[in-house]
Amino acid sequence: MLVFGIIVGILNGKVDAVTKAVVDSSKSAIELSIGLLGIMCLWTGLMDVAEKSGIIRTISRVVRPVLKFLFPGIPKNHPALGAIVMNLVANFLGLGNAATPLGLKAMAELQKLNRNKDTATNEMSMFLVLNTSCIQLIPATIIAVRSAAGSKNPTEIIGTIWFASVCATIAGIISVKILSAFGKGKVK
Repeated sequence: MLVFGIIVGILNGKVDAVTKAVVDSSKSAIELSIGLLGIMCLWTGLMDVAEKSGIIRTISRVVRPVLKFLFPGIPKNHPALGAIVMNLVANFLGLGNAATPLGLKAMAELQKLNRNKDTATNEMSMFLVLNTSCIQLIPATIIAVRSAAGSKNPTEIIGTIWFASVCATIAGIISVKILSAFGKGKVK
């Protein structure tokens, strides 16, 4: 599409307009990227401090009953639980991009527990569902994008995001539990 647009611009004698559009779009993309980068650096740094200070371990202990229900196959003090908590906290804060490396770490830890390496376990399936549908308390990335795009009220979407993510999380948990109960929770 991009090449087609440039060719049409050249054929219509609008090379100056095409060049101006490319420069303006590049400028906007750089400004948006720098704004998002600042927010990601802040929250990723805070998550690193939380992990090193023991806050993540404390949160893991507090939410252990919920984690035991959601992930019954993970041993009590396995590193996968800490990685899952860090990922869910990052997602809870709306830091999808910052949560990605934490999610990869969690999935790698879950894979270490997996006896059949080419099949996803029930715990992996549950983590994938929670990671994708995670409830967002502070949708920081979306707020940053709306703010950078000039929104007058970038936080007005919070209520809708809460409702949608709660519904998605509940539906996902129920689906994984039902499929696990019928022995179909392992996905090839």
